[in-house]
Amino acid sequence: MRRLRILVDMDDTIEHLLDAWIRCLNERHGTTVKYADVTEWDLCKSFPTLTKEQIYAPLVEDDFWKTVEPMRDAADVLKWAIDEGHEIYIVTATAYETVKSKMENVLFKHFPFISWKNVIIAQNKQMIRGDILIDDAPHNLEGGDYIKLLMTAGHNRRYNAEQNGMYRVDTWQAAKLCIYVIAHEDEYKNGLAEWRDHPVEFMESWVGVHLYPYQKLLLKSVLGGTN
Repeated sequence: MRRLRILVDMDDTIEHLLDAWIRCLNERHGTTVKYADVTEWDLCKSFPTLTKEQIYAPLVEDDFWKTVEPMRDAADVLKWAIDEGHEIYIVTATAYETVKSKMENVLFKHFPFISWKNVIIAQNKQMIRGDILIDDAPHNLEGGDYIKLLMTAGHNRRYNAEQNGMYRVDTWQAAKLCIYVIAHEDEYKNGLAEWRDHPVEFMESWVGVHLYPYQKLLLKSVLGGTN
């Protein structure tokens, strides 16, 4: 197995910043914006009645970061990757004003197995060396010398990830599968029959991804597996 250095973004990659941000602005200013309404990176376009200062004000408030919740399975998958022997580095473009509160109230609270030694603050993520970068912002992935996993978010749904050399992942279980396959790539170059003939066993026993009954049926139907 190949030991990987995995770079991981924070906002809307391992935690739901946008959900908390929209909720805060709606409560504070009486707006009615929904998560599905945000389809562009610039949040100002979704709140045209607010000034840029009003929109960004919550991000420098300590209490705001206490409302940001982790993404489903993010902590479990990152812990699994560490236990597998991979290196995890959180790479975030966080503004210096928010670093302390964001780390204490989000990262170290919900991901206690990650410490400061595994945190990198960087605006230009292309300068960071790693095997994989998982990020929701296409501009952080473009041009980087790493395998690019684009975490799906409202603002990037229209972005053609495949055309730009990226792999789109909708969940952390999907990201886990990608990490597993990349780490074991050499082992499976000549072992694709295991995936083709026994897809459910491969996913559950080898990769450790739990499948619901409908997913098992789908795998059998699509791949023609025997289990």
